[in-house]
Parts: sequence; structure tokens; C-alpha cells
Amino acid sequence: MTDSRPVIGLGEILWDCFPDERRPGGAPANFAFHAKQLGLQGTVLSRVGVDELGDEFLQYLAKHGLSDQYVQRDPDHATGQVRVEFVDGDPNYTFVDDVAWDHLEFTPETAVLCSKAAAICFGTLAQRNRNSQAMIYDCLRAAPHDAWKIYDINLRPPWFAKETIESSLALANALKLNEDEVHYLAENFGLPAEIEPFAAEVQKFFGLNAVCITLGGDGCLVARGEEQSRQRGVPIEIADTVGAGDSFTAAIAHGLVHEKPVAAMAGFANQIAALVASHAGAMPDLRDKIAEIC
Repeated sequence: MTDSRPVIGLGEILWDCFPDERRPGGAPANFAFHAKQLGLQGTVLSRVGVDELGDEFLQYLAKHGLSDQYVQRDPDHATGQVRVEFVDGDPNYTFVDDVAWDHLEFTPETAVLCSKAAAICFGTLAQRNRNSQAMIYDCLRAAPHDAWKIYDINLRPPWFAKETIESSLALANALKLNEDEVHYLAENFGLPAEIEPFAAEVQKFFGLNAVCITLGGDGCLVARGEEQSRQRGVPIEIADTVGAGDSFTAAIAHGLVHEKPVAAMAGFANQIAALVASHAGAMPDLRDKIAEIC
């Protein structure tokens, strides 16, 4: 059964340009796509250019049952792209600068959408432009008190600063990050570097209600207050890892919205991320296989 309140992927959408092909991507779009596959009302809130790539992206969203109602069109800036190269199996990203999603606008329609949200997932990259950053913060402030505001920190050098992270965490009530990002926060905010103590302390330090840490092939750790669950990785044959972390976040949103126990939420998110990593691309259609897991 699909939850009626929107679960919003807020920020950049773009084309992942691989050496041999291009695929639709961007963390917020990936998140909304997978939230939709999990039965949530996945909604993309972003901006594309008035160009061929923008048209193609909107057609792709429609094909997969995602509305383009909240995807703004920008007549002056091109649709976003990122060049993806793999180094030892891990993706390396080069983002094109000053594109449509750098110019997000907070509109009356956007305010109404966010006021109904069950969850909003946002990251750091889309805040590289101050206009888009202000819009993202306005969206978070417009969300209802009980909405989950999930900060998927998703650090992409050189597009982040400590001040941006701090202001984002002040508006969030849930945090998702990987081991490298744990080490960055530990070093810059005086937090423990070990995973379990970090998860406990970062919640207190920033007033969060949940923390989710991906550990690559070693699984994940999910914490809510004093309750923690560390789950082992799911053995798979990896196709590529692009979008796997976003599917993990969508599964966490599913668990938070439906108030699932921490261990169940962590185990489910682990399974979903492994399933996505075993298929090529950020948005593989896996509804039949997800139904088997659920």
C-alpha cells in the first residue's frame, strides 16, 4: 500500500555520463525513484534546463511513474551532468558547474508540497549555490513537525564546507553517511571516530533522532537514540554501486515513516542496497524483486 504523504528527494538531478553511455541519476532523483518502488509517494523536487536532456529526463521519470510536477524548468541553464569514471571499482564523479539545479526556486507550489511531506531527503552538493541552498532550507522549514528531514551528507569534493554541514544538521532530524564521512565529522566536530560511539554522540551533538551509516561490503549500522543495530553485508556480485546508497536511504525512509524497529529497518535497507548494487545503473526497475523481499 502506498503512503499518501509525499516523500521528497530534494536537490540535484542530472545525467550520469559513463564512458560508454549516459543514465539518469542524481541522489534526490535516485532516492525518490527507490522510495516509489518501496511503496512510498516518491516525489522529485529539482530543476532541469529547457533542453533536450531536460525533456529526456522528464520522459524517463514519467515512464517510471514519477511525476514531473515539481521539476522546475530553467530557460537559462542547462540540465545537469556528471562524468562517472571507476577507480578500483569505485565511482569517481566530475560535476558540470552552474547548471539548472544550481538555481532552485522556492515557490508557493513548493511550499504546499513540503508542508505535506512525510520525509524530505537532501544533501550537500545542491547547496554549492547560495540560491539553491536558501531554497532547500526554506523547504525544510516548511515541512510539518513530524516529517523526517534526512540529511544524506554525500560529500563530493570540492563542493562542501564545514559551515554547510553544520547548518544542514541544524535543520535535519536524521543523518545518513558512510565511513569516510564519519571520519570527516569526527575530525571536524570533535566526535568519536569509532562507528558505535560516533552514532550515539552525533545524535546528541546535533539533536538528531536517527543516524544511519553505510559500511560498504561490511553492511551498515542504524541508531535511534540508545538503540543500535549493526548488520552484516549481503554477499552479491556487484554490477556497479551507483545509486546503491540512495536506495539504502529510501529504505531507511520507508522504515522511519512506518516506525519499523531499528534492526528490521537496518536489515531491510541492507538488502535493498545490495539488490541495487547487483544491477547496472542508479535506477534499475526492481519492483518484482523488492516485492519478494517485502
